[in-house]
Amino acid sequence: MNESVILAGDGLVKKFRISSRRASSNMLTAVDGVDLTLNRGESLGIAGESGCGKSTLSKIMAGLLKPDHGAVSYKGSSLTGLSGDGFSQFRRSTQMIFQDPYSSLNPRMRIGDSISEPLGIVGMSAERQRAELTRIMNSVGLDENVRNRFPDEFSGGQRQRIGIARALAANPEILIADEPVSSLDISIQAQIINLLLQMKSDLNLSMIMVSHNLMVLRHLCDRIIIMYLGVVVESASAPDLFNRCRHPYTEALLAAIPGLGNGQNSREKILNDDLPSSMSIPGGCRFHPRCRYAADICQKEVPKLFEYASRHTAACHFSKQIYG
Repeated sequence: MNESVILAGDGLVKKFRISSRRASSNMLTAVDGVDLTLNRGESLGIAGESGCGKSTLSKIMAGLLKPDHGAVSYKGSSLTGLSGDGFSQFRRSTQMIFQDPYSSLNPRMRIGDSISEPLGIVGMSAERQRAELTRIMNSVGLDENVRNRFPDEFSGGQRQRIGIARALAANPEILIADEPVSSLDISIQAQIINLLLQMKSDLNLSMIMVSHNLMVLRHLCDRIIIMYLGVVVESASAPDLFNRCRHPYTEALLAAIPGLGNGQNSREKILNDDLPSSMSIPGGCRFHPRCRYAADICQKEVPKLFEYASRHTAACHFSKQIYG
């Protein structure tokens, strides 16, 4: 195991049984054979349309969902093999920030108590908890005088800061954020993005950031993976992905970004239909029904992830012909 890797997923698969009136049950494939690694001090972005499996993957990596197949490893040890104390250490070291901060907070608990709850779990004295609470609240831009207020007395941006403060209270090594700014106004998004960047720098955090917004990930992340219907179709450093993507799906996502994709050629790349159902995944390349470059081989053969440059991989039969 590479010592620089702090968290890794190997062959992760997660399916959900969905009941319906027409059939007793159907299987929805959310994550289907995903490998990924997170290095110490790295920010890894996971991008794709809603329904592509990125949130499910993030919860598996956080230990909140158990994969049907495959394994998550923390510092080289599989989570399934960790003892009770070992798994508790992983849960303290890996904290998650959710898309909706209000639903992740107890509405009947004062926010000071919510933030400091992890401090009490690790046995910190009441006096130290009060001092640490002040420090944490100040670090995320919250006035300590609001500690006795309830979650419904705060704006969305303030509640997200509370969620970040609660995650940081456990002194984590890894921070996993699922769409942390998608529900916020643009100006507030910028504040939270800058806060996360500052936290990463100050605390040397390793981070996994989930977002459908590639521009958010461009600012926050060192490396980005693109997911489509449960699989990874491209992975690259953030600059490489924006400068020279190597998958038609990534190309379409980039073309749809206002101000980034301009002109008639970019409009032709934008997807005009919806993501297929995860209960009826197309054969061959999963993207072929929506791909403007698709050929017969795309319907029949599943493309493998191929490394075109250092740590830049893509799963497309025609990547080299299209992108050079």
